[in-house]
Amino acid sequence: MARGKAGAGARAKGIRNKQKRVATFAKFAKQGEKEQKKERKKRQKEAEELGEEAAPRKAQRTLDNTREPDETVVQPDDAEVAAEDSFDEFAAHFSGSVPPRTVVTTSPKPSSEMLTFLEEMVTLLPNAEYRKRGAHELKAIVGAAAERGFTNLLVFSEKNKKCHTLWHVKLPAGPTARYKVSSVVLPAKIRGHGRPTGHRPELILNNFSTRLGHRLGRMLACLFPYDPQFKGRQAVTLHNQRDFVFLRHHRYVFEQRRQGGDVGARLQELGPRVTLKLKGLQLGTFDTQHGEYEWKHKPELDTSRRRFHV
Repeated sequence: MARGKAGAGARAKGIRNKQKRVATFAKFAKQGEKEQKKERKKRQKEAEELGEEAAPRKAQRTLDNTREPDETVVQPDDAEVAAEDSFDEFAAHFSGSVPPRTVVTTSPKPSSEMLTFLEEMVTLLPNAEYRKRGAHELKAIVGAAAERGFTNLLVFSEKNKKCHTLWHVKLPAGPTARYKVSSVVLPAKIRGHGRPTGHRPELILNNFSTRLGHRLGRMLACLFPYDPQFKGRQAVTLHNQRDFVFLRHHRYVFEQRRQGGDVGARLQELGPRVTLKLKGLQLGTFDTQHGEYEWKHKPELDTSRRRFHV
C-alpha cells in the first residue's frame, strides 16, 4: 500500500466534498509520515546493532549522481588542460602578477533597490569600485575601464526593480560571460548575519567539472585576490549545482564550547546570497552583434533534466 502523501491522496480521491477531502488527506498524510519515521528509526537501530555487518545503505538517486556522462569532464591530472591554463586569459591572475581591480556599474537609471544591492557587491569584492553608468555605451565603458587598469567589468541590469542579468567582462581582452541573476538575498534579510571586514577572503570553487565549467571557474576566480588573508577568517564560496552557480559569503567563528573544554567552529553568514546561471560565454569583450561565442545556451541543448554543461 502506498504511504505518505501519495497514499493519502489515493485514499481521499473518492471523497466529493472538498473540505472533507482535504481533511482526510491531511489525516492520512500525517499518519503515513509517522509510520515512515517509525520504520526509519527501526532500520537505524538494527544497523547500529549489526555494526560493520550491516548492509550498506542504498544511495539515493538524484539528478546530480545520475547526470548524463560528459566526455568534457576535466580530470585532475589532465596535462592538456594544465598547458592551456598556463597561457590563457587568466594566467596573469593566477601567477599573482596582476591583482584584480573590478569596476561595477548598471544599466542607465538604476533603482534604489539595485544601488543597495550593488553596495553589498562592492563590499564583497576586494578592490571593487562603483561607477555611475550615465548615458555611456557599454563598449565605451569597456575601453575606458581597460585603459584605467581595471581587470574586470561587472554590469548589472534589472527588471521590475530586481537584479536580472549580469555581464562579466574580463579586461582587457575578454572573454565575456552573461548570466541570469536570481534569488538575491541581502544581508539584512539573513538571520544572524555578520559584518564583513576588509580582509581578502578565501575563495572556494566547487564542482566546476567540465571544460566549460573549468574555464568559467577560472574567470570567476579573477574577481578575488590570489593571496587571501586567512586572518580575516572569511570565505566566499562559488558552488555549481545543476548549472546554477550559488554565491555565498561566510566567516569562520571559533568558540569555546564550555569552560576548559574544546573549541568548536561554526560558520556565520555575511551575505549577500546570489544565484547565477550562465547564458553565454563570448570570446573577446562585449559585442552582442558580431561577437563569437564559445558557448551559448539554446533550448535544443535542454534534451534531458540530467544533462548539465558546467
